[in-house]
Amino acid sequence: MANKNEEITFETVKGEDVDQDMMHQVQRGRQAYRQNSKMLNILGVVVIAVIGGYLGYKQFVQKPNIEKSENAVFHAQQWYDMDSLNYALKGDGQNPGFEKIIDKYSGTPAANLSHYYAGTIYLRQGNFAKAVENLKKFDGEGSLVQFRAWGALGDALMEQNKASEAIDFYKKAASGKGDQLFAPTYLFRAALASEKAGKTEEAKKLYREVKEKYPYAPEARDMDKYLARLGDYGL
Repeated sequence: MANKNEEITFETVKGEDVDQDMMHQVQRGRQAYRQNSKMLNILGVVVIAVIGGYLGYKQFVQKPNIEKSENAVFHAQQWYDMDSLNYALKGDGQNPGFEKIIDKYSGTPAANLSHYYAGTIYLRQGNFAKAVENLKKFDGEGSLVQFRAWGALGDALMEQNKASEAIDFYKKAASGKGDQLFAPTYLFRAALASEKAGKTEEAKKLYREVKEKYPYAPEARDMDKYLARLGDYGL
């Protein structure tokens, strides 16, 4: 063994149980680090700057932006609830409407929700292309509002004579397990859209589903009439 104060070299460990290849690898690694240390340090600074910038953006830009957008959408919702659709959409002179919120606060939850409100307003105003555009951009993440948005999308597409496309959205709208109040309505509209699209068998199937699955819903009362119109007399 080497003396305590003796410098350890490859020569002094030749007779010891040491993997010299590993020692060479360590030495080459140290040499590579010395050669690239400047670049690695710069990279480290850049990574820290990026992380710091991101955290700063979230704290000092994104968070206040979200708070402002939530305050703005609150006022627009009040006009919407009062059926003052133009103020809700365009703003009241002091507070922005859904259109401005979408533009100014893009990427926030308030802007996302504004797509839903704007879409339903455009639908009621007869601007079906803008209704479809906004409702397709809304992301309700499985909430009840998402099912309503799909239903409104179906309505807007039907107004554009796009029955085949509307069917899919009506079916989605009717699939909400927690929305039994509107489910039979959307299912009935899917049946009507199927009939209009010339998909007779699909229409029959959906009319029967309304009748059997929602027997106490108002829509179920006339299902025999609709089925008979398509040659299905329940035999």
